[in-house]
Amino acid sequence: MREYLLTLCVVAAVTYLLTGPVRKFAIAAGAMPAVRARDVHREPTPRLGGIAMFGGMCAGLLVASQLTNLGELFTLSDEPRALLSGAGLIWLIGVLDDKWGVDALVKLGGQMIAAGVMVLQGLTILWLPVPGVGNVALTPLQGTLLTVTVVVITINAVNFVDGLDGLASGMVLIAAAAFFMYAYRIWYGYGVEAAAPATLFAAVLMGMCLGFLPHNMHPARIFMGDSGSMLIGLVLAGGAVSITGQVDPDRLSMSTGSVRDAVHSMVPVYMPLLLPLGIIAIPVADLVMAIVRRTWNGRSPFAADRGHLHHRLLEVGHSHSRAVLIMYFWAALIAFGAVAFSVRSSSLAIVLTIVLLSAVGLVVLLMPRYTPRVPGWAQRMLPPRYRRGGQEPTEAEVAAPESAAAGERPTAREADREPAMAGLHGATAIGERRQFTREKKINTPE
Repeated sequence: MREYLLTLCVVAAVTYLLTGPVRKFAIAAGAMPAVRARDVHREPTPRLGGIAMFGGMCAGLLVASQLTNLGELFTLSDEPRALLSGAGLIWLIGVLDDKWGVDALVKLGGQMIAAGVMVLQGLTILWLPVPGVGNVALTPLQGTLLTVTVVVITINAVNFVDGLDGLASGMVLIAAAAFFMYAYRIWYGYGVEAAAPATLFAAVLMGMCLGFLPHNMHPARIFMGDSGSMLIGLVLAGGAVSITGQVDPDRLSMSTGSVRDAVHSMVPVYMPLLLPLGIIAIPVADLVMAIVRRTWNGRSPFAADRGHLHHRLLEVGHSHSRAVLIMYFWAALIAFGAVAFSVRSSSLAIVLTIVLLSAVGLVVLLMPRYTPRVPGWAQRMLPPRYRRGGQEPTEAEVAAPESAAAGERPTAREADREPAMAGLHGATAIGERRQFTREKKINTPE
């Protein structure tokens, strides 16, 4: 566990430190596309954040190869090199798309080629455990087609959900954490060495998202772009393919008692028969709905629109931050619920907890304008912009409008303390408010 945590920390630190210079490079290179009609941000924001994430991934794999226990993984298995080869190819395609733009069909072809490169180096599905049946061996052609399908679907699912600040990186971080817990349990609890590569991939993926997320939270200073979203999607798919197609349920049957019990213990990884899609059910649901919606309207499935789940949350009335947190909540509920179900599938408490949390999530989802009242003693525990939420205005705040009506000018500190405008673009609203205050100071006669 210590070596996995060390790898995670190295990936997170390198990604975090590289993001700042990459942002300056993206600005200098002109990788700041104009704001489109479907975008929710108002100001051009640099992309190419995937460069920092790929650098963190390379650093983490390099460190892991020099460790005592994880180093043996690189000599006994070709999966780390297979993942790095596919990731490098998909990352290069993403960088070209972030800078100059690449046609959707070309990107789809590149995704299939990247998946094929991983298959050629051994990262493929050899057999498929089916609940109630057992271990079903696949032919090389069937394994290749299934692996490419899983990789392409996962990449596009993550790419589709990358529409709000911090949404894709946060949801993949949650999915990777749940996947790490499951893979580590298979490797350490059952002693299955074939699950070690998937555990390493999950730790690397957690570090990539964790290091990039502080720069990508609302208001985002940089976007990961396709170079980042396709990269983390491929790493997540690679881990799922590794643990599903390489771990033999016959090894698990020694600990669980039978092949059928071993197969049932692996259900959360490939539920429902599409492997990693049970872990990232929210992005996959968004992907399927987008394809159906666009095809039904006579448009290309790759034509961008404003009909994604996060766009609908904004239209309902949720703020930018709350929409992201709601998506986090549902992603965590599904991912960790699946992991808990794999540990105790017969436990009624787990089912009741999931149902209760689902009810809470529905209440929050259907009440976008609900603002909880924070007690006074808990104000210091909140971020500064949330400390006065739901509190009664003070006497100075009540007297402020009267002073403004009398012709008095607010001080610079009072102007900075003004609450941000409600809506989708709080950061832009703050900048506009401060600019208006400066112009008011200049135009007001002494």
